Amino acid sequence: MSSAAENGDAVPGKQNEEKTYKKTASSAIKGAIQLGIGYTVGNLTSKPERDVLMQDFYVVESVFLPSEGSNLTPAHHYPDFRFKTYAPLAFRYFRELFGIKPDDYLYSICSEPLIELSNPGASGSLFFLTSDDEFIIKTVQHKEAEFLQKLLPGYYMNLNQNPRTLLPKFYGLYCMQSGGINIRIVVMNNVLPRAMRMHLTYDLKGSTYKRRASRKEREKPNPTFKDLDFLQDMHEGLYFDTETYNALMKTLQRDCRVLESFKIMDYSLLLGIHILDHPLKDKEEPLENAPDAKRPGMQKVLYSTAMESIQGPGKSADGIIPENPDTMGGIPAKSHKGEKLLLFMGIIDILQSYRLMKKLEHSWKALVYDGDTVSVHRPSFYADRFLKFMNSRVFKKIQALKTSPSKKRCNSIAALKATSQEIVSSISQEWKDEKRDLLTEGQSFSSLDEEALGSRHRPDLVPSTPSLFEAASLATTISSSSLYGSEQCPHDRTTLYSNSKGLPSSSTFTLEEGTIYLTAEPNALDMQDDNASVLDVYL
Repeated sequence: MSSAAENGDAVPGKQNEEKTYKKTASSAIKGAIQLGIGYTVGNLTSKPERDVLMQDFYVVESVFLPSEGSNLTPAHHYPDFRFKTYAPLAFRYFRELFGIKPDDYLYSICSEPLIELSNPGASGSLFFLTSDDEFIIKTVQHKEAEFLQKLLPGYYMNLNQNPRTLLPKFYGLYCMQSGGINIRIVVMNNVLPRAMRMHLTYDLKGSTYKRRASRKEREKPNPTFKDLDFLQDMHEGLYFDTETYNALMKTLQRDCRVLESFKIMDYSLLLGIHILDHPLKDKEEPLENAPDAKRPGMQKVLYSTAMESIQGPGKSADGIIPENPDTMGGIPAKSHKGEKLLLFMGIIDILQSYRLMKKLEHSWKALVYDGDTVSVHRPSFYADRFLKFMNSRVFKKIQALKTSPSKKRCNSIAALKATSQEIVSSISQEWKDEKRDLLTEGQSFSSLDEEALGSRHRPDLVPSTPSLFEAASLATTISSSSLYGSEQCPHDRTTLYSNSKGLPSSSTFTLEEGTIYLTAEPNALDMQDDNASVLDVYL
């Protein structure tokens, strides 16, 4: 699928310049598509429901539709043609998996004329869009159709395991034969809704060799830019919240591994960016051929929007886009300028396998340029380069400002030290006050001196000081207590507070293996200064 053809631009009303594909007018192709799909899907409803078998992937049904009509087909004004349907039962299962009812499928494709998109693909493919904006119909080459048919068993297994994917969702593969010409078409999901104007569209491969939009492309009303253009315009990338970023990267990694297992390369990420509150929003003209929102019983295809396609619901857009609840399934993001964005994306061009011609193309380009930068490369290298580019250059995660765990522990220790010093100071002051009270409760020091001097004739009488010894005993008892901190940080035994030896008016405060120890030490200096007369008693 070409990215340039999916930005939703309808062809201007130039009826005289009708496009052709393989010498067949586009109007004839559109008519044959509607007639053929109308017949095959209607005929399929008569077949009972059953499990999909391996041989169902290789079944091809064919019907001839003459212009004059037949017992089974209506008359039409196009040349006679034969319409082939590939793996009808398998594709019916795929449609049911995404909640597409047969009536809705027929209504979307056959009720209104198909809209031809203006930008053709690089291979000259034509693109048609249904009037309800749900399905893209693309003409493919014979090799691509053949490769898709071989891919169906693995595609079936992958969708069973993972319906949420950014890979293309294929709903039907058909072929129209007329005048010896085969025109193969595939029906897929529409990545970029026309109801939401895309201010910027990018086709990203993760390579840099000639990955810049041409001058002709830039002159278009809605050009599709490439990798080098993105690096220049969005050099800081696109920012998501953590939940959405993880869901998006998980989906991309899983999809790339699936493509690598199928030996697929040269695919792209089609990225459409809608800028909310765009300065030119008021001047924008209404989109032509807007989808019919009044369609009765309209049912959206499951997992068809960008937000539904990523792994998990992501984060609600309410916090980023409170003023615009109708986001059309876009993924909320922000640019490096702080602009609020809605992103629409999908992986396209997956029908390119690493065949002989692609190997020769890579070898030739590697001779004249750096082989690792060209888009054509072996599948494993291509997937790794693609993911690295998306992860490091395109999509980024908003980093929340949080304190690191090491800083938290250091801050907690600093606060604990400050608190412990306050505790030690208060306990030391209490011990000093208690010591004074104990010494002044009994006899005064002056009376003790007089008693000692007046009892020389009785040397056996020694004045006792029970309060002093009780204070020393109290200090010994308190020294065995410990305080426990909340932070479990391994540190060496560190002395936080200490004084000279003496009475328990000072202490040693230590932190060891998560436990704070408080030990008392006597202060002889205080005893000598405050209670010098006590020494006279023992003399």
